[in-house]
Amino acid sequence: MLDVTGAGLGCNSEVGTLRTVILHRPGAELQRLTPRNNDTLLFDGLPWVAKAQEEHDAFAALLRSRGVEVLLLGDLLTEALAKSGAARMHGISAAVDARRLGVPLAQELSAYLRTLDAGPLAHVLTAGMTFDELPFGENELSLVRRMHHGGDFVIDPLPNLLFARDSSVWIGPRVAITSLALPARARETSLTDVIYAHHPRFLGVRRAYESRSAPVEGGDVLLLAPGVLAVGVGERTTPAGVEALARSLFDDELAHTVLAVPIAQERAQMHLDTVCTMVDADAMVMYPNIVDTLAAFTIRRAAGGVTIDAAAPFVDAAADAMGIAKLRVIDTGLDPVTAEREQWDDGNNTLALAPGVVVAYERNTETNARLVDSGIEVLPIAASELGTGRGGPRCMSCPAARDPL
Repeated sequence: MLDVTGAGLGCNSEVGTLRTVILHRPGAELQRLTPRNNDTLLFDGLPWVAKAQEEHDAFAALLRSRGVEVLLLGDLLTEALAKSGAARMHGISAAVDARRLGVPLAQELSAYLRTLDAGPLAHVLTAGMTFDELPFGENELSLVRRMHHGGDFVIDPLPNLLFARDSSVWIGPRVAITSLALPARARETSLTDVIYAHHPRFLGVRRAYESRSAPVEGGDVLLLAPGVLAVGVGERTTPAGVEALARSLFDDELAHTVLAVPIAQERAQMHLDTVCTMVDADAMVMYPNIVDTLAAFTIRRAAGGVTIDAAAPFVDAAADAMGIAKLRVIDTGLDPVTAEREQWDDGNNTLALAPGVVVAYERNTETNARLVDSGIEVLPIAASELGTGRGGPRCMSCPAARDPL
């Protein structure tokens, strides 16, 4: 990978021509999923890992065929760890929890991890480690070691790294490291932080929303237009998180309007991008069962602070904030049952490669047909295994550079 600075990185929309994207190729962390832990690790099934890798490789190949530079998170992490001793210490300290492991075991494990080369260390930080896999003998001073079962995790795996959208978001020329709500995902941001802080590719990139004072997840953040964001409030992102993000973006002059959009606090609608995504500069595909009920509170930058408007219909509030006459919502025309099935299978979670060009899961045939009928070019990808963690093409991708609108 070239040692170039962060010049040219940044995004001011969801649909500007995509130039650079970060993906995470599924790996050994998915092999850790079992019927006993998959719920805790936020997967609805046990993916066939080789097939998931095949599907993900095809997704990455499609992006490259369209001129997109694909950066793999695992490679970025390995390269950052190889470049920087501080990166190694950062990753190890986040992974080794003395409160859970106790001081003797934590010290011994940290010392071992410091001896690893960058590749093996990156593997442990993403795939985790069980007590059986500890490479040193039993520590007589560690009660934790004595009382745990061998298959328990001494370092938890991170299978949700597959969904690279959530742990960082580019807003204008800056990147925001988010604050993930659930324990199974909390450590993902430490790896993202290592990459952005220590990889040469991101040298000089400034941060947005550095306080991370309340949960905000990238899947809830839509860049509707330059300076205009919609942020879902539901199972993962809190009202306090949206408010803190908005104020931070206003202070840094990265946005002038943020729409706080309440969504159902349930697994099927965990993020805003599970119910709607932008497919063109003025067009959105939306889960039809909520088109008439989705609302938004409009937060605007004002002299000396902010203003917050009363809740209004989302499509109206979005069009007003974007400065357009109307936000075109593509009517999928689906009956409620089909709509619910395809929403569950991430039919509304598309990744725009350019205005009017999106990647979508091939299984959502009805939603994709309506997109095509509305003039949107749909590039379908297979997802029999990638979908077991509940995330579509947008969820799996973190755009790092788009052409400005």
